[in-house]
Amino acid sequence: MATKQCGRFLKQPVTTLPDFLLPAFQVIPHITRRSFASSAPRTSRVGAAPIALPPEVNLRLLDPPKRRGAVTRVEPPKTIEIEGPLGKASVQLPPFVSYSIDDAAKKATLSVIDKKSRDQRELWGTTRSYLQNHILGVSEGHTAILRLVGVGYRATIEPTAITVKPAYPGQQFVSLKVGYSHPIELGLPMGVKASTPLPTRILLEGIDKEVVNSFAATIRKWRKPEPYKGKGIFVNEETIKLKAKKIK
Repeated sequence: MATKQCGRFLKQPVTTLPDFLLPAFQVIPHITRRSFASSAPRTSRVGAAPIALPPEVNLRLLDPPKRRGAVTRVEPPKTIEIEGPLGKASVQLPPFVSYSIDDAAKKATLSVIDKKSRDQRELWGTTRSYLQNHILGVSEGHTAILRLVGVGYRATIEPTAITVKPAYPGQQFVSLKVGYSHPIELGLPMGVKASTPLPTRILLEGIDKEVVNSFAATIRKWRKPEPYKGKGIFVNEETIKLKAKKIK
């Protein structure tokens, strides 16, 4: 019986592939990837770049807080306090990031334990950018300029508000008139100062770049730039490409 089945399979015709399909089924031992750029790949060196320290800025490493009765194997993050003429700020360093200061050259440098680790390299450059922004913030400050473009659009800085309660004593409010039936009142975050050099200009100042830009985005949200008439609230050098009007 087994002999008959083997003979039956041997008698079946063998199918062969056409010649033009053979290259698709061939096994290629090695395929070289072709990149879009002709230059050789290079890693970023942002994390290793030294940070220039202004003479009036001081850095101080704070000890991590001690927890009573808590035992953990995770090393707590270190904190650097930056003090300058405009105020104080702090940056948390991951456990694998260390910093050194050259007092003679007035420069700070960050380093990591394992430069081959991808996670450490990514946070290396990010931590360096945070530290650079805070040093610039306590020495010179960060600004954001908003432009109100539209008929009747204007803004004022008010000490009190009708629709919003103050979150802290002495809080000021930005009052926007941007086409709604009522003014939009927004409270300034702590540490941010606002002024209106022109009725259609808002100047935000603060030591924390993230807080300043975040509040600028909150103001912009109430009247985003539209592409047909070009009206809206523009932040810094923001522009918009106008579209052709829809003709029915």
